[in-house]
Amino acid sequence: MLAACALLLLLLLLPHATPLAPPAAPRKLVVVGGGWGGWGAAEKLSNAYRGDNASSVILLDALPDPTGRSPYLSPSSKPVEAGTRGFWKDYPNINELVSRLSLDPSEVFTPFTNSSFYSPAGLEATAPVFSDAPLQLPSPLGQVLATFPLFERLPLSDRASMLGLLVATVDCLGGSEATQTYYDKMNAQSLFQKFKLSPRLVNDFIKPTLLVGLFKPPEELSALVVMELLYFYALAHQDAFDVRWIANGTVASSLIAPLADSLLDSTPNLSCLGGCRVTSISRDAATSKYSIAYSQKSELASTSTIDDVDGIVLALGASGLKGVINNSPDLARIPSFAAATALTAIDVVSVRLWLDKTVSTRTPANVFANFPQLRGAGGTFFMLSQFQEGAQDALWGGEEVQGSVVACDLYNAAAFIGVPDEDIVNVFAKELLPAVVDGFKGAHVVDSWVGKYPGGVSHFSPGSLEKRPLMQGDAKAPGIKFAGDIVRMGDREHGAKGLCQERAYVSGLQAAEECMRDIGDAGVGGVAGPPVIQIRDDEKQFTAAVDANRKLKKLLMPWLK
Repeated sequence: MLAACALLLLLLLLPHATPLAPPAAPRKLVVVGGGWGGWGAAEKLSNAYRGDNASSVILLDALPDPTGRSPYLSPSSKPVEAGTRGFWKDYPNINELVSRLSLDPSEVFTPFTNSSFYSPAGLEATAPVFSDAPLQLPSPLGQVLATFPLFERLPLSDRASMLGLLVATVDCLGGSEATQTYYDKMNAQSLFQKFKLSPRLVNDFIKPTLLVGLFKPPEELSALVVMELLYFYALAHQDAFDVRWIANGTVASSLIAPLADSLLDSTPNLSCLGGCRVTSISRDAATSKYSIAYSQKSELASTSTIDDVDGIVLALGASGLKGVINNSPDLARIPSFAAATALTAIDVVSVRLWLDKTVSTRTPANVFANFPQLRGAGGTFFMLSQFQEGAQDALWGGEEVQGSVVACDLYNAAAFIGVPDEDIVNVFAKELLPAVVDGFKGAHVVDSWVGKYPGGVSHFSPGSLEKRPLMQGDAKAPGIKFAGDIVRMGDREHGAKGLCQERAYVSGLQAAEECMRDIGDAGVGGVAGPPVIQIRDDEKQFTAAVDANRKLKKLLMPWLK
């Protein structure tokens, strides 16, 4: 008796949380898209409805296996992926995901690495690992001193002309919504001319950076988004631009697969349907619920439907979003949704080369700048055999390891989509690579793979800000939300910007929350799921510059009218 009383007293004294209420009725939620945005939304929703066996969360994607469990293989059964993606230091939510999945960061990621910029004239510059600098200094002083000895050909006078761009960035990123809209409608080339940037700085350094960072030349990019990217290079923390890569396998196998396994094993209400391309979405006016029609690759002649859907997160790129909305009259009649169909996308070509000899390069990550063979595209090459030294057998698909494995990517690659694969391989193997590193001159390609992705990545064109879908959706279509790096987040804006895996993942988490709020389930669920972590606060000198700029504009306003 005494033991029972003691146990009761102990239970009363223990801190406890009020159990979260179940949803008012069984829910059916669908996430369309299996990238970072889609899996972020699936993670939040499946955790929220965990334990509610009557509710379901379904993720649909056109890939045969969006879980990442089945590797994407070349015809010769070697692992490949669409593009080589880096992970910046200021990716706090993806870094926290790695910890939450009990993964060892040193096994998932390489160390932060340098990268080299090559032009037909030779090595132009080496991007440093800023965190390796012996002294961490306030921006932009830290960045200037760290990069000072690393430009091989660009004179200091040309580099100094970037000062005007820093002034514009302070005005833009610290400005009002109207100010940001003004800069968004301006193309980046006009911005550079307006603030007197040296043409040589633009052509030899900034343009190649943009072609591989935002995948278009400056005249085709929003000045706003360009300044968001360059902020991390010049005005954020000294080490904010440091980047690392996948140390084993691919992004899908190293990160998406463990996340999918964790969710599918622990939340039986989550299901994942691969090989399913959503064709249209309709709404029942009587019930306010949605129906989603999709085709299956294995049965192209047939279409399946998911009915009685309460909420949807559309985690699609510009091309996928355009296809769904244009085929869905109930969505196309909503002006804010229809505006998103005017967004454009960028063609990507990925190439992988297996060589008969090991080639030593200055850095494992590299950029091609101003080569005529690129036909206006941005070009990169990555020495995968250096990034993944402990995974040579996997890189060669179990075959005998012969030499280096090189991943080459082309962005803004419309001029290559119709080119035969063999010709594209020869552009890299016989022209570009030997032109920048002598060791490639004696190497022969023993195997190759080419992947072509028309409209593969989103395009931040001038004036695109107002067309980009708002993550929170539209009141005329309650329960439909948007995720992905191209969405606007409204009052939930995150510090990660541009074509960014972190931004896509965060938008998925937040879109799922917005979806639940719309259908009346805010606060419902067994597990709250991961909270969103903001990136580091701006440094004091940047916030002081923003404040001074605002005060100056206010003071000058009577004369500017």
